[in-house]
Amino acid sequence: MSGPLAGLRVIEFAGLGPAPFAAMLLADLGAEVLRITRPGVEPDPRDVTTRSRAALALDLRDPDGAAAALALAARADLLIEGFRPGVMERLGLGPDVVLARRPSLVYGRMTGWGQDGPLAQAAGHDIDYIAISGALAAIGVPGRPPVPPANYLGDFGGGAMLLVVGLLAALHEARSSGRGQVVDAAMCDGAALLSAFMVGWKAQGLWSRPRGENMLDGGAHFYACYDCADGKPIAVGAIEPQFYAELRRLAGIDDPAFDAQLDAGRWPELKDKLAAIFRTRTRAEWCALLEGTDACFAPVLDWDEAPQHPHNAARGNWLEAGGVMQPAPAPRFSRTAARTPEPPTATTLAAALAAWPAR
Repeated sequence: MSGPLAGLRVIEFAGLGPAPFAAMLLADLGAEVLRITRPGVEPDPRDVTTRSRAALALDLRDPDGAAAALALAARADLLIEGFRPGVMERLGLGPDVVLARRPSLVYGRMTGWGQDGPLAQAAGHDIDYIAISGALAAIGVPGRPPVPPANYLGDFGGGAMLLVVGLLAALHEARSSGRGQVVDAAMCDGAALLSAFMVGWKAQGLWSRPRGENMLDGGAHFYACYDCADGKPIAVGAIEPQFYAELRRLAGIDDPAFDAQLDAGRWPELKDKLAAIFRTRTRAEWCALLEGTDACFAPVLDWDEAPQHPHNAARGNWLEAGGVMQPAPAPRFSRTAARTPEPPTATTLAAALAAWPAR
């Protein structure tokens, strides 16, 4: 087992979206993660978020299944669950019960609305959680409703990533105090936190225009995506004056209208002009001219194209595991390299207990 978290034991109660992604991040970094699934659910190598860990099928509604899960939790360092508040308590696996058996365990709870509050028991999905956070209102084009950013912002950014931060922070504290605690990670909380930079800009008067008309939300001509002659998209992000000047120089843009870079009132006109310029060449031609320069340029690649890009290939950003091309673990470590992802496997209760001796 390799990675900076080698030797760390994590019990994961199978769920959807952010909880398995958080467990995947920990497994990528070397933790031994045991995934508790429902009976009849077989590991699927196509589900990338379940990679690099064993799955044990237990019926948690059966007292014997719940007792087995509790015995395993008593041998773990971290626990991850993503059920609606109260479900784990009804199964006899709530924090009070588990921490009584393993006082140093960190108990991670991943929900959309949090463990309390008026909406805690309501159903919802990523789009709902980021809606009340304020984040969704900032994404989209002028004059149209907001555009859901897939489920990057709630499930994975504001949810799983901050759950992992919370788990590791609480684990660090437990190493000195000997006492575990509950980490209440809510996607609505995390999505709001991810807005800190933009909220700061708003307070400074730098994010004051309607959705889709600000510098970083597609309003500015120098920070936007454009189609090329072959219909393939590219992205430019030439914010700083020197990078904007380099974009103009390399693209042969000598129209004096572009001198008004920061005049937001002229951005729509300049976007139309720049769109017309990018439509004069194919994406490959623009890449040959601009990629790798200080023009802040990149091709917009899909998931089939991204693994083939020379930069991604050189850094090994994509790899194949179980016949599935998938993102490699991140970030990089100079001494304790992350583990190489493997397809998920099934295990038995006896094997799981043998792999995790009592501490």
